[in-house]
Amino acid sequence: MRKGKASFIIYGLIILAAIGIVWNLVTNPAGFLTNILMMVIMGLVLFGILYYVVFGRRGSSSEEKKYKQAVRQSKSKYTQNRNTVQTYQNQQPSTIKKKNKKRPNHLRVIDGNKAKRKKRASN
Repeated sequence: MRKGKASFIIYGLIILAAIGIVWNLVTNPAGFLTNILMMVIMGLVLFGILYYVVFGRRGSSSEEKKYKQAVRQSKSKYTQNRNTVQTYQNQQPSTIKKKNKKRPNHLRVIDGNKAKRKKRASN
């Protein structure tokens, strides 16, 4: 019962917030847009500061530098090979006749006693 009342209150708050946003947009669109723009700018500034604090001060280790160098080398290696593969694909294949060779059968027929039939209950 408690969960039902809590969800009812939350849905009511969401509906009231939506009505308030629509009312603010209808009555004062310029003020609404400036408020939204200021919220977005403040969010980006906070995100930038947190990103700099968390990731900016972390020093890169020598292993990470070596890994990045290896990634660069492999990218340069495979981009060069990709160009050569494309030139081979653009050429038309030459018409070479294939010889039809018959391979011998590896299966052998074993003669059995077909004339002898087992006596069954149904016969």
